[in-house]
Amino acid sequence: MTTEGVLLLSHCGFSFLEDLLTALEQRGMKRFILSSLPLPEHPRRLPELAEKADAVLSTPHHALTASDVTDALVELRNRGFTVLCCISVWEGYRELMALANQLLGVPDLTPRHIAQLRNKLDLRNQLFAAKLSGARASALTPTTLKMRQQDGGRYFIKPVCGIASYGAFALKPTTRWGEIEAIAAGARLDTVYQSAFGKRLEFLIEDYLPGREYSFEIIAIDGQLNVVAIHEKCEVTELAGTVLENACTSPPSSLDQSACAAGIQWVGEMFELLDLRWGCFHLEARHNGKRWDLIEINPRVGGSLISHSVAAQNQTSNLLDLWLDVLLASRGNPLSLDAVARYIHSISYTRKGRCTTTQATFFRVYFAEPGWIETLKLVDQGYPPTIAHVLLKAGDHVPAADREVFLGQLMWVFPLEQHTERLALLLESSNQAIDIRYHCELSEASL
Repeated sequence: MTTEGVLLLSHCGFSFLEDLLTALEQRGMKRFILSSLPLPEHPRRLPELAEKADAVLSTPHHALTASDVTDALVELRNRGFTVLCCISVWEGYRELMALANQLLGVPDLTPRHIAQLRNKLDLRNQLFAAKLSGARASALTPTTLKMRQQDGGRYFIKPVCGIASYGAFALKPTTRWGEIEAIAAGARLDTVYQSAFGKRLEFLIEDYLPGREYSFEIIAIDGQLNVVAIHEKCEVTELAGTVLENACTSPPSSLDQSACAAGIQWVGEMFELLDLRWGCFHLEARHNGKRWDLIEINPRVGGSLISHSVAAQNQTSNLLDLWLDVLLASRGNPLSLDAVARYIHSISYTRKGRCTTTQATFFRVYFAEPGWIETLKLVDQGYPPTIAHVLLKAGDHVPAADREVFLGQLMWVFPLEQHTERLALLLESSNQAIDIRYHCELSEASL
């Protein structure tokens, strides 16, 4: 029986673990989990994981550290296991994943690369200097806040090192420094997200990017860039303290092949400048009809149903599968890595912007309002979803926060030739696909 397996870094007992455990089981691999302490509302999470994995290590705190990772590698080795590589979809642990792979001799980004990508202030200005972005950014202070409001331009505020659109919003004439301090104070009290902001939550203010939003799903293999999917964000809602990405479709409905080709070339130039040669990336961008500009580069799998959408389009592998295969094949087996690279290349966009899929996807993410949930149910809209994930239930309490609180997510898959017709129908009908009602009648809503 094999002793070889993969180390999964889990934040508070979750982070796509079930998907990763299934992928490793299909590959005949041992499954090792290192998790930070789950939240009090999930007291059974670690015992549940112990029934699914070959080894579960945990810490007494809610965020993993570098020493936790190095200690786990030693502990697993002492138990007779061989750790082939490490993977995590929690962005706050991406540096820890890179550290583990560095110690294991697995090709990956370095921790320095991850820190470079997560510092959105330095990254923006580096790309501006290289003429790969038309926007500039500066640290947000009471002084810069006042200056930007006085000059009358359009600007956007977000954390220098952020996650989940937490504290990201367009500058308004009414925005006050006290609101920024309140968001930072809330982040310090947010058990799930606080560790992802570093020692303290700092903000930047940058030129506002006009245009539609898209995301590029990318696998990089020894410098070879593969855009395996492009998603269009059909609905984006900018609220006071966050940005909600409500609905996505892929392939993008409002981009022609030449715009896709220009985007792929632009992404390649950024990756070359930043020396991003290995890994999985969820790159968010805007296109204003003439040029592309960057929102952010996330060195991980995209959230929500992005990975599932990729699998539906190529009808074989989701993003986690592809990333795992690259990590496992890159351990000194050039023939295996070459086979993985050829497959990923075959399902990716061409340099001329042509996609290979015959399937299209549409998914909507539903967000909850603060309050106690009284009832929650799916509503038949005539087009049953292919995938339905409802994350909350009647009796749950939704706290007020400066980040999105997920209620559920639904995805529809249909032939590419039906894209225009189905998208128009689903954009309207999917709004009512989940019905939720709250105890307080003032916050009662139907989504």
